[in-house]
Amino acid sequence: MTDLSNTIVVGIDGSEQALSAAAWAASVASARKLSLYLVTSTEPYFRGFYGSGMPVPPDAFAEIDQLARTQLGDAADRVNSVASGLEFTTEYVQEQPVALLLRMAEDARMLALGASGRGGFGGMLLGSTAASAAAHAACPVAVVREPAAPDGPVVAGVDGSDNSAEALAAAFAEAAWRGVGLVAVHASREPSIREVGLGHLEPEMATSERLLAEALAGLQEKHPDVQVERVTANERPRDALLDWSTRAQLLVVGSRGRGGFLGMLLGSTSQALLNHARCTVLVVRPQG
Repeated sequence: MTDLSNTIVVGIDGSEQALSAAAWAASVASARKLSLYLVTSTEPYFRGFYGSGMPVPPDAFAEIDQLARTQLGDAADRVNSVASGLEFTTEYVQEQPVALLLRMAEDARMLALGASGRGGFGGMLLGSTAASAAAHAACPVAVVREPAAPDGPVVAGVDGSDNSAEALAAAFAEAAWRGVGLVAVHASREPSIREVGLGHLEPEMATSERLLAEALAGLQEKHPDVQVERVTANERPRDALLDWSTRAQLLVVGSRGRGGFLGMLLGSTSQALLNHARCTVLVVRPQG
């Protein structure tokens, strides 16, 4: 396989969202001197024939071939409109989409996907494909959405876990590259009226502030030019992050966490962030 270590891989399916992902990835790749790989899967178009046991009509191969070429051609046009002169490769493969994406993610710098799609990557953020890509890809996964605040900061969810530390490091790098500030958010569940009445709120806030300080310490020294805002919120993590997504250009989260982010990509929090965030979400898994 082609060396993808300095490459952003983009899943293409013919949807407008996938084209937006290609444009976003092209902009990032151009700024960081990376290459781009646009890939689509033709396997879903053959699935109906294989499942029924019927032979694939000879004309179907030509039609599917042309469809894949058209989809990749549209994506190439979008890339050229954003980053003329950027080096990129296009390919279509008859392989199950999740397997294709995860295989390429083994060596890629980043995987970029549209916020929703059709065809080979249909239902991307509504079912197992999204969960598999975000939770299991070996490289960071960007789920691309036009930001409500294109000039906003990078926002990172922090919970003190090792995975959160990886995500926070990636968020600092993103903020430095983009020349914007970083908002580090630690959110816990919303306290009950009883807890507030008993005075438990203040110690909990102090614990959150200490956790943020510990998580940020070394990274702030490594990136002295990145201005950091520390935010503690006594609400559900997904609510806090969704709120910040309306003011951010990028939201960075770990694939799994603890405390406030426990099981984040396995349940309702994952669905809320991937489906409803108002900006691109970058999901980072721990390395090694």
